Amino acid sequence: MTTFLAADGTRLAYALVGSGPLLVCVPGGPGRAAAYLEDLGGLAQERTLVLFDNRATGRSEVPADPSTLRFDRLADDVEALREHLGEARIDLLGHSAGSVVAQAYASAHADRLRSLVLATPVDVLQRGPAARADVPAIRESRASEPWYAEAAEAEAALADASPAQEQALQRATRPFYYGRWDARTQAHAASADSQMSPRAGLGFSTDGESVDVPALVAGLGRVEAPVLVLGAELDGATGVEAVHTVAACFPRAETAVVPRAGHFPWVDEPAAFRAVVAEFLRRVAPAG
Repeated sequence: MTTFLAADGTRLAYALVGSGPLLVCVPGGPGRAAAYLEDLGGLAQERTLVLFDNRATGRSEVPADPSTLRFDRLADDVEALREHLGEARIDLLGHSAGSVVAQAYASAHADRLRSLVLATPVDVLQRGPAARADVPAIRESRASEPWYAEAAEAEAALADASPAQEQALQRATRPFYYGRWDARTQAHAASADSQMSPRAGLGFSTDGESVDVPALVAGLGRVEAPVLVLGAELDGATGVEAVHTVAACFPRAETAVVPRAGHFPWVDEPAAFRAVVAEFLRRVAPAG
């Protein structure tokens, strides 16, 4: 684990995993430490993954100013990381809520971006409250699976749950986030218990009153770097429609959907995830 200082003096941490050209990885949650990204289904065999803990998560410090936990301010930390790494341009991957940070970075620092991968993104910047519109149908498509009844009941109960009940109910909905529910995916899901930072999650806010979201989204249309927006067929967290909604904002975006995978496609279908992302990076951001 290596650390550096952000512009405001907050000490931020990252780990290097693998070998090859650097790929800066921004985790989601929001507020989850980057360890859950693991080696991205073996992608570390071709790229050195820079697994970045956003402020107030993992081994990164909690900032003195809570407003710096907002998603667009987290993009400032990505720029500070780029400078620390000494890279003129970076290859950047954002997962889930991390894709929102990555979009904010792309909009503000398009000239510092060599390539961009948005994995199972959320379309909250583009669609606001209408985001994730296809998630209910994706979840209902799993109705024949043995865990479904308990997970669906927990999901329905969340709307009226007390804070004391919420955590247990959230745990019961975790099968919706994976393409299968076995020992491997259950262990990955359980790791969230020690990796989530409620403080970071609450500060992430995509509230349009604090950020000029239309201007940010308009900035994506000026990104010249190639973009891969990758979804997963059984993503019961952010859905598949978001892939196409987000990709439409970029002039040079391509899309892919990993079959049989959920919100963490490198866990469900590591070979398929690795093949798609590695091929894209080899083509648009070759080593050397």
